[in-house]
Amino acid sequence: MTRLTIRPLLAACLLASIGSALAADDHHDQGMLGFSTDGAAAQQSLEQRFDALLDPADQREWLKQMSSGPNQVGSPHDKANAEFMLAKFKEWGWDAHIETFDVLYPTPKKVALELKGPHPYTAKLHEPPVPGDATSGIKEGVLPPYNVYGGDGDVSAPLVYVNYGMPDDYKDLARRGIDVRGKIVITRYGGGWRGLKPKLAQEHGAVGCLIYSDPRDDGYAEGDTYPQGGWRPEDGVQRGSVADMQQYPGDPLTPGVGSTPGAKRLALKDAKTILKIPVLPISYADATPLLKSLTGPVAPEHWRGALPITYHMGPSKAQAHLTVQSDWGQKPVYDVIATLKGSTEPDRWVVRGNHHDGWVFGAWDPLAGNVALLAEAKAIGTLYKQGWRPQRTLVYASWDGEEAGLLGSTEWAETHADELKQKAVLYLNSDTNGRGFLEAGGSHSYQHLVNQVAAGVTDPETKVSVLERMRAHVMVQGSSKDAKAEAKEFAKLAAAGGDVPIAALGSGSDYSAFLQHVGVASLDLGFNGEDDNGGIYHSAYDSFDHYVRFGDPDFQYGVALSKVAGHIVLRTADASVLPMRFGDFSDTLDRYVDELHKLVEDKRKDTEQQHQLLDKHVYALVSDPTRPILPPERDSDVPDIKLAPLDEAAKKLKKSAQAFDDAYGKRAADGFRLSAGQQQQVNELMGRMEQSLTDASGLPGRPWFQHMIYAPGMLTGYGVKTVPGVREAIEARRWDEAGQFAQVTAKTLDGYREQLDKITAMLKKSS
Repeated sequence: MTRLTIRPLLAACLLASIGSALAADDHHDQGMLGFSTDGAAAQQSLEQRFDALLDPADQREWLKQMSSGPNQVGSPHDKANAEFMLAKFKEWGWDAHIETFDVLYPTPKKVALELKGPHPYTAKLHEPPVPGDATSGIKEGVLPPYNVYGGDGDVSAPLVYVNYGMPDDYKDLARRGIDVRGKIVITRYGGGWRGLKPKLAQEHGAVGCLIYSDPRDDGYAEGDTYPQGGWRPEDGVQRGSVADMQQYPGDPLTPGVGSTPGAKRLALKDAKTILKIPVLPISYADATPLLKSLTGPVAPEHWRGALPITYHMGPSKAQAHLTVQSDWGQKPVYDVIATLKGSTEPDRWVVRGNHHDGWVFGAWDPLAGNVALLAEAKAIGTLYKQGWRPQRTLVYASWDGEEAGLLGSTEWAETHADELKQKAVLYLNSDTNGRGFLEAGGSHSYQHLVNQVAAGVTDPETKVSVLERMRAHVMVQGSSKDAKAEAKEFAKLAAAGGDVPIAALGSGSDYSAFLQHVGVASLDLGFNGEDDNGGIYHSAYDSFDHYVRFGDPDFQYGVALSKVAGHIVLRTADASVLPMRFGDFSDTLDRYVDELHKLVEDKRKDTEQQHQLLDKHVYALVSDPTRPILPPERDSDVPDIKLAPLDEAAKKLKKSAQAFDDAYGKRAADGFRLSAGQQQQVNELMGRMEQSLTDASGLPGRPWFQHMIYAPGMLTGYGVKTVPGVREAIEARRWDEAGQFAQVTAKTLDGYREQLDKITAMLKKSS
């Protein structure tokens, strides 16, 4: 989890100064996107009625009930929660059902960890009850901490500490002559997605992997630990999936197709996303004796956590003994699907989703977001009973199996892929929800809609708009001396007074199958930055009692999420013309292409500098002979990479996007007076625009991921890589591949532009 903070005094100054800037916009705001003047007034009235139906007491009651028992995949309470929601949807007037998929889901039969040698230690592998937390004492149905989709194994070997276990960490080890082959690695959470840690360990020859939570990252170095504060206590353990989801998410045995009866399934040994070595998450209480046993070089400063020990890299003289045995059977996942049929465009779907499964009790992750979704559904159902009808069909979904690998959403999207490609115009996701600032990411054609909606919702704490607070937060984050280039760019754009940029989406929640496989435009929303939930992430202490103390005690931000998400759903359902703006995507693409040019130049400069240092034997001169560090391996030269096709495609798209925005603006000023046939054609093509950013052949080595602009990185996990076919090839020094995918991506963008030109022509055509 990323902790987001804002300095109060600077925030106050920013809030006072940015209000007048909100109206500024390079693309000429024509009022409520997609609506005529009269239509906008009616829509605002509808949204006010919707808001009045939201009651924080509902969310509190539902959260307490749904987090009262362990709700991991296959548990009785997981099924009970699905049946509870099904009954509620039906009570509220929705057409609802549970769609079940039987998926491979291994659960632990035996886990054990011990240290041999002169200072033996047996790991507890247990999270004890804490005072004041009613569910922390529950034992029935609570599984021991585990990393799902790691391999089975019974191994004994010395330990090696690998810091965060990322590629640069293995380079540091190699330069010190430390080899992890035949060893059990111990790595700390953070620095990259957990699933990459055992994957890279396996690729480097390790026979086992232990992942612990260092207090530097989410324990006492961040704040008081639970129950005094919200942060991870010494026995807290972060569970999680370690499936190789950079290949594909979902059931490991049914890539690309729904896990339905009769579906072709891979043999277990052929599943690419299942690791071969045993993996186990542990607490920092259990990690401390293991880390103390290490000898070898003292770890570099940036490898050191906050434990009161000297961090060594290893190997240990004593051996560790690790056992992981799992039940590799199938378990059912229960997706709760509810629909309200559209009145005029029933074959256009607005899909809204959040998952309901957790690792144990899951109050924050995911149920805080899920109860906000339920509140929306209840309010919309009431509006429906009062006579309102959405123009487009609403599909509300509470997914199961997200934690293990986006199981429920992926299997549902793969099963219904053809229908989604024909009908879905937006997938709107949420997951966790806390307190603080709205974070939004997704398809940039919906960026302006997010900004307009956020401008109309009041922040519960400050009483300014959610957008004003979001803008202030982005500006402060970008002002930090340690801010990354993207944060600085976002701050610059936010300060200019136009739209606050939304982030690109990588992976880590249920939008992946919709956006990156099927090609449905997607958004992801949630509030955070002021809550102290990160320290109990994926542990037994993610509970109702923790949430009402350190999350969103009054559920006011749960209501705020319901308002933001609900307004987006209602506007997308009822707009005369879909509320999309393609100039925002074009502007964003320009930034991505500029970043690629800079990446190439930076690679070239860094390579030239490295070659000079190697040729002059500088590394050898600074190496301490008593603690030798080898020079780095020589990097390959950077050739001339031809990005001109991307430059040209982006330039042409900018012209077409401006033409669309102009035509859209004129139609908006005219009240969107289109014939029924024109309106249907325009909305049909607009709804499919995101699909034209996909390529059926997919990305290099992972054909499941078909979006050419947004994808999770192969070496970042959740983190996004934009223009991934080109960017990742440059980063990995696969120069020929970079040039090849510059052409592939340019061709994709040309197809996108051609479809946009068709829409523009329809808008210009007299009705």
